Amino acid sequence: MTGLGDALSNPLRPVILTAAKSDAVRRVVTAAPPTRRIVDRFVAGNTRADAVAVATQLLGSGRGVSVDHLGENTLDVGQARVIVEEYCDLLTDLGKLEELTPETFRGAPAVEVSVKLTALGLSLGSDGSKIALDHAREICAAAQNVGAWVSIDAEHHTVTDDTLAIVRELRIDFPDVGAVVQAYLRRTEGDCRELSGPRSRVRLCKGAYDEPESVAYRDRAEVDASYLRCLQILMDGDGYPMVASHDPAVVTAVDPLAAVAGRGRSDFEHQMLFGIRDVEQVRLAGAGRRVRVYVPYGSQWYGYLMRRLAERPSNLRFFLQSLLSRD
Repeated sequence: MTGLGDALSNPLRPVILTAAKSDAVRRVVTAAPPTRRIVDRFVAGNTRADAVAVATQLLGSGRGVSVDHLGENTLDVGQARVIVEEYCDLLTDLGKLEELTPETFRGAPAVEVSVKLTALGLSLGSDGSKIALDHAREICAAAQNVGAWVSIDAEHHTVTDDTLAIVRELRIDFPDVGAVVQAYLRRTEGDCRELSGPRSRVRLCKGAYDEPESVAYRDRAEVDASYLRCLQILMDGDGYPMVASHDPAVVTAVDPLAAVAGRGRSDFEHQMLFGIRDVEQVRLAGAGRRVRVYVPYGSQWYGYLMRRLAERPSNLRFFLQSLLSRD
């Protein structure tokens, strides 16, 4: 769930995102034994079994899940096929958890998978869009067979046009495919209007990549204001808004916006990341809100971890304390 966290709240964010591109930094971080401690906080584990175990626990607590097999920027069609097969096997396993569906999700799938199109081959040259579309169709069909949803994750702005074009193609045969948009991009208000038609699902997050000012708001207040404008567009639209934010101000704003738009509690959902604000997730679910938790798993956790550290000072403090601790 790219950008679910509250981007720009960490003053070291640009430095961390730059370091995330460094092979030298990657080697140091991944080799440090304490790193596993913070990875375990944000990532369900390396294997599909780990992800299913966490999903089982979350469904039992009254929350839904959106499971993501970590990986992006695949440059080999064979590796893309491996990822597709992993998602299909994952969906088979998740489909067996239907009896754990929380009461708040009756009428909507409590199980979803999130997919990055660059993991499916979007970056594979001139044929990338077709390869990614065909692979995404296969995953959508597998999800449909077990009654699950699929959302197509947002990535760097350079692939936004291709990503949304593929979403539109997928929705012809799979109308419930979710689109993910990032409020820090200047284009996103228009994308929200276009994407929020009948039966559509749109996940709105703030954004987690390091984008240039020419395409993205860089000031935190501007991002927050854009998020609320986009959220109002989605609430006023005909689709199903997925409010992906941990920001208390956003969480507080949801109910009034929904009420003005005439929406009940089953007409939208909150989404938050595994390992962040768990108490708040439980509180919202206990109050009868639909809450879906983004559950990443897999060995390709480095880029995801660095984005989480860049989003919130508290995440970075936790990481540094883990590195300094001998326990």
